[in-house]
Amino acid sequence: MGFQKRFEPVYSDPYILYIEVKGVLAMKTRRAAFVFLSLFIGLAVSATSHAEVEITVARTLVLEETPVDTALSASGKYIFVLTDKGKVLVYTPDGKLNDTIPVDKSIDSIRPAPPGAREEILFLVSSKKKTVQIAVLEFVQDIDIAGAPFKGPADAPVAIVIFTDFQCPYCAKIVPALNQVLEKNQGKVKLVFKNFPLNMHQFARKAAAAALAASKQGKFWEYHDRLFQNYNRLNDQVLQEQAQQLGLDMQKFEKDMNDPQTQQTINQDYQDGLKAGVRGTPTIFVDGSLLRNNSPEGIQAAIDKELEKKGKK
Repeated sequence: MGFQKRFEPVYSDPYILYIEVKGVLAMKTRRAAFVFLSLFIGLAVSATSHAEVEITVARTLVLEETPVDTALSASGKYIFVLTDKGKVLVYTPDGKLNDTIPVDKSIDSIRPAPPGAREEILFLVSSKKKTVQIAVLEFVQDIDIAGAPFKGPADAPVAIVIFTDFQCPYCAKIVPALNQVLEKNQGKVKLVFKNFPLNMHQFARKAAAAALAASKQGKFWEYHDRLFQNYNRLNDQVLQEQAQQLGLDMQKFEKDMNDPQTQQTINQDYQDGLKAGVRGTPTIFVDGSLLRNNSPEGIQAAIDKELEKKGKK
């Protein structure tokens, strides 16, 4: 108990605890002064030392109107520039004007959705009106489908383009839904196949090449269905077995499968996908618009929307 009495505080200051022990107060004061001096020296060093920053102007956008605010889209694919004329100019990273969006002239700032958001959303802020408008942007993609395998009439008014991977379980699962909507919309819709083999799937690229080789013998969709029925056990033997069961000319099949042009087609499909914003599989576009609901009902709703726009419903 004597120990507690010896170190009993008399009073306390916001910075130093004064204790009634001879020599302790002076020691505490010197220690506080030392800490303060050390902190001061540290701050002084920090203030004078800095990293050099080099600035490179990658591109300059020359506008005909006064820019008010800018934002980068959630996907990183677009640059938005708000002007004083009530417009949002949409640029690609290479400086090409992609589109112009009219907005209320009271809008004085814009904010994008957080990075990685599935939808392209732009928040339009008006300080004058004290409002925030939430604009969901839908960019229609121009996807090259020339020469790609398709099912349905070549001149169908609506084109469904799917980027897929033969080892993807979700891609296998969506095949019946696509067949269902094709059956329901005969003569109005065509389904276009594009390869997007994922690096995580060992045989996805080989399977893509095999399907394109089968296409050279008029058996793409039959082979396509067999691959998805076996998506979880694909290997070299399965690729060969499915071709044999379809009665394909195996010598030609092997030749076409290993043809550099076949690999080039797969590579081009993949690049087309990246350009359209594809990051995973399956990714579906209906007349260039990204489909966000892959259920039969969601696909049908997107088809109906396009048919209505074209007066074909």
